[in-house]
Amino acid sequence: MYNRDRRKGPGSIALFLDLLHIIIGAVIVVLAVISFLNPEDHMIMFPIIFLLGAVLNLIYGAYRVKEGGHNKKACRGGFAQILLGGILLAVSIVSVISIWG
Repeated sequence: MYNRDRRKGPGSIALFLDLLHIIIGAVIVVLAVISFLNPEDHMIMFPIIFLLGAVLNLIYGAYRVKEGGHNKKACRGGFAQILLGGILLAVSIVSVISIWG
């Protein structure tokens, strides 16, 4: 019998992360192609691309840190991805400021 109160297992979280990577990755590719075809008309897409990349890295980095447990290598990799996500977020903010400024 199906239990509605059952918590999600690690398999469903991994599936969610895979789907998130596929969807956001496809959106990034489409936005990049459109923005590089005519960059003057689609300048606002560059901060969106950086922001989506930051979201991917921050979410996956947090997942790796959480699931890493006592595995220091996995935790370091997660922290590196969080750092990269922070850098991409900063680049996105600077890009927005430079476009609107």
